[in-house]
Amino acid sequence: MLHKFLRSTTSSLSVVLFFVLANVHVSTAADWPQFRGPNCSGISQSRSPLPERFSSTENVAWSVELGDGVGSPVVAGGRVFVTAMDDERTFALVAYDANSGKMLWRRTWDSGELPEVHRTNSHASTTPATDGERVYAYFSSLGMIAVDAASGEDVWQHRMPAPFFVFKWGPAMSPVLHNDTLIFCQDDDLYPAIHAFDKKTGKLLWKDERYDMAVNYSHPVIYEHEDGEEIVVAGTGLLVGYDLQTGKRRWFAKTLLRNIKTTPVVLDNKIYLSLQSSGIANQWLATADQAETGNNDGKLTKEEMQSWVGDLPIPEEFFRRTFDRGDTDGDGFLVGEELDAAFLHPNNFAGATFDVDDPADEYILAVQGGGRGNVTDSHVLWKHRTKHTDHIVSPFVHDGRMLLVKGGGITTVFETDEGTSLRRPKRLPNTGQYFASPIYGDGKIYIAGENGVVVVVEDGPEYRVLSKSDLGESIISTPAISDGRLLIRTREKLWCFTAPKTSTTSSGVEAEGQNPNQAQNQ
Repeated sequence: MLHKFLRSTTSSLSVVLFFVLANVHVSTAADWPQFRGPNCSGISQSRSPLPERFSSTENVAWSVELGDGVGSPVVAGGRVFVTAMDDERTFALVAYDANSGKMLWRRTWDSGELPEVHRTNSHASTTPATDGERVYAYFSSLGMIAVDAASGEDVWQHRMPAPFFVFKWGPAMSPVLHNDTLIFCQDDDLYPAIHAFDKKTGKLLWKDERYDMAVNYSHPVIYEHEDGEEIVVAGTGLLVGYDLQTGKRRWFAKTLLRNIKTTPVVLDNKIYLSLQSSGIANQWLATADQAETGNNDGKLTKEEMQSWVGDLPIPEEFFRRTFDRGDTDGDGFLVGEELDAAFLHPNNFAGATFDVDDPADEYILAVQGGGRGNVTDSHVLWKHRTKHTDHIVSPFVHDGRMLLVKGGGITTVFETDEGTSLRRPKRLPNTGQYFASPIYGDGKIYIAGENGVVVVVEDGPEYRVLSKSDLGESIISTPAISDGRLLIRTREKLWCFTAPKTSTTSSGVEAEGQNPNQAQNQ
């Protein structure tokens, strides 16, 4: 009897274990868990082959209609997650089966009334983060949300103040994951801060209010060294290293510009950056005083600022922190050095001053992480002025080289030891604008243009062009790579491309064939 009982119990446990394992989606190295993949590097760790050529009819595994958005897809445990706007007041977070494109679940939330954002942005601008168990997404009027990856059911929500962007760029920052910590940095015009959450409970572990920053769009990256792990964040004037456990600023290098919209890359214990920015006085005069709603007298008033912004009232708190600080003589006008004093923190001025004829600057640089306090003189390894550095497209760093892509399709290449230029600027066979950052997998670099054209180049010293594909719709978001899949989110659609399968002929020679998994889920 005991023998039969044990045999029956073992059999039952085996069946239960089978079904449990069948429904568990384990995160792997092939996943793409957040914006620009592992540590925001743009580099896939998967060895699976990826397509060299693709189009709306070639090498398509599946495609789905999403709704408006510019957030990138992420992948973990065989599921793809992406955000969208169902309509002007409805946020959506959607999960798809990575193999078939079948929708697994779709969550929606009422956003309430939303402010105007720049035409290239969207209120579905966030890229989710995922560990395969939960999906984490930020929405400007809802704060940070975590849902179950399998079901989409609520896990936790952390309310946050709605951000304000006086230049109407709008929110575009995404959460990033490191072990059990969810990190989110948003430098807006009212509540600039970096937050660290317990990813399981949503408990706020720490927060650093970054009132010394202007608006930035640079994602946190993890830097590991012999003294532990740090969170490194670029911002106005400063590259800052945070203690991962406490949120204290360990070190800073005062070497950046007024703002930064690119994300650093950590490779071989070095931090690489590229950035371009103009002075704050020049931007305000060009935007408001010289606009149709201004009077072009070289002075800035609150009325000119409000007229340019439009119907949405500029918060008094913003005026108090900026305009009132700069208006030292109290005459109601900002002119000359008052413009510099108003819109940048008194202890952290960065970028060109009001009296510079050409207020635009651009650089590439490498910094050694670690240290304590001001490490500008000791840890900046090299820094070089450049001519073709984009203000949005992050650098691609791999195999001892830094590749930069600028609007107009201009590329430049630098070696990473000293930052020396390796060749003259070259133009890609796509001369449009660029917002997406390059990504890499299977020896190929994918460079997506706003006009919907994706150029594929070989990752080598010459960056030989392999193909050019036109998807026919704007691409703002950075593509993703996972386990042999290339995922590209256009403005309204999500595409999944795979390399063509090979079959063995009667002579034993492998021949390329059509992808057998082609499907469209409308």
